[in-house]
Amino acid sequence: MMSFIERFNQLDWDDIKLSVQSKTRVDVERALSKSVRNLADFQALISPAAEPYLEQMAQLSYAATRQRFGHTMSLYVPLYLSNLCSNACTYCGFSMENRIKRKTLNEQEVTQEIAAIKSMRFDSVLLVTGEHETKVGMHYFRQMLPLIKPHFHYLAMEVQPLEQQDYAELKTLGLDAVMVYQETYHPSTYAEHHLRGKKMDFEFRLTTPDRLAKAGMDKIGLGALIGLEDWRTDAFYVAAHLDYLEKTYWKSRYSISFPRLRPCTGGLQPKSIMSDKQLIQLICAFRLFSPQVELSLSTRESAKFRDHAALLGITSMSAASKTQPGGYADPKVELEQFAISDERSAVEVESAIKANGLAAVWHDWHEVYSGVSRETNGSASSISSSSS
Repeated sequence: MMSFIERFNQLDWDDIKLSVQSKTRVDVERALSKSVRNLADFQALISPAAEPYLEQMAQLSYAATRQRFGHTMSLYVPLYLSNLCSNACTYCGFSMENRIKRKTLNEQEVTQEIAAIKSMRFDSVLLVTGEHETKVGMHYFRQMLPLIKPHFHYLAMEVQPLEQQDYAELKTLGLDAVMVYQETYHPSTYAEHHLRGKKMDFEFRLTTPDRLAKAGMDKIGLGALIGLEDWRTDAFYVAAHLDYLEKTYWKSRYSISFPRLRPCTGGLQPKSIMSDKQLIQLICAFRLFSPQVELSLSTRESAKFRDHAALLGITSMSAASKTQPGGYADPKVELEQFAISDERSAVEVESAIKANGLAAVWHDWHEVYSGVSRETNGSASSISSSSS
C-alpha cells in the first residue's frame, strides 16, 4: 500500500498555485452546482474568483453541516502536559531556543488539572506536549494515559510523530485520536521554519497519518499553520491529503483544523495574510468538498468570529483553553505556547452555542450523536445575518 508521499511527489506547488489563481466564476458556479465535488472543484471554491459567492457557499455549507451533524457542536479542552521541546521552530513559543521556564506535569499535577477540567464538564480532552522524545515520549505517555483516560470519554493527543507500533500501543491505553499538522506542505518553506530537532524531517511528519491509520486510530487530525506560506496552496495540499486518506483508510475518521499564526514568544509575522472572510471561505470550501469531515476551530480565533463560524461548517471547538502546563489548576502560570483570543469560560461558550440554536456536546460527536440529536428540536436557525 502506497503512502501519501508518493501522491505528494506527483504534485507541483507552483502549478497548483497558478491553477487556483486562474479559476473563473464559471469554475466556481460549476463547483457550486455539484452534489459531489473533486479537488478541481475545491480549487475553485478557495480561489479569489469564489469570494463574491461567499453567501451561497455559506448557505450550502450550513445545510450540509446540519444534514450530517445535526444541530450540535462538540466541545473539547486542551490539556498541556509539558512545554519541553527539542525542536527549534520559528513560530512556536515552546521552541527550544526560547528562554522560557520549562515544565512537565507529574502525576499529582495532572490529577489537579483533571479535577479543574472536569469541574467545567468537559468529557473530551486533547493532550498536548512539546516534542521531546526522551523526557516526554512513550515512557511518559505510558504513565499518563492510564491516569487520564478513566476521567474522559474521548482522549486525543497532539505530540511528536511516533512509529506505527507506538500508536498501536497508545490505542490499547485508551487513545482515540491524534492531531498531527504538517505546518506547511512547501518543503523549502518548511525547512526555513524548522531549524533543529527531529521535526526537521519533512517526510516523516508527512507520512504520520498513514502510520496512524495503519495502527487503527479512530480519528486523525490534519491541517496547515495558516500564514507560513500561501494559504490557498497549502489548503489544497491539506484537501489532497484528506482525499487520499479518506479513500485509502476509510475506517478512520478525519478532522481539519484552521490555526492562524498567533503571537507567541519569539514569534514571526505571517508570510500570507488571511482575512476573516477568507477563513470563512476556506471553512465552507472544506465542508462542500467533504461533507463528512469534522471541522475544528480553536481559541486562537476571537469570540465574535467563532460564534459566526459555528453555523457555517464548524463541528467542534475548544473552550476555556490554557496553553501552558498546569494552567487550569494554577491560572497564574506563564508558560504558554501561544496567546489565545477567545478567553470566555466554558459556560459562556456553551451559552453562545445555544444562542445559535445548537446543542453543546461535551463528548466526541460520533459516539453520542444519536442521543444528542434526540434532545434537539431539529429546527434550523436562519443564517442570513451570520453570513452577511
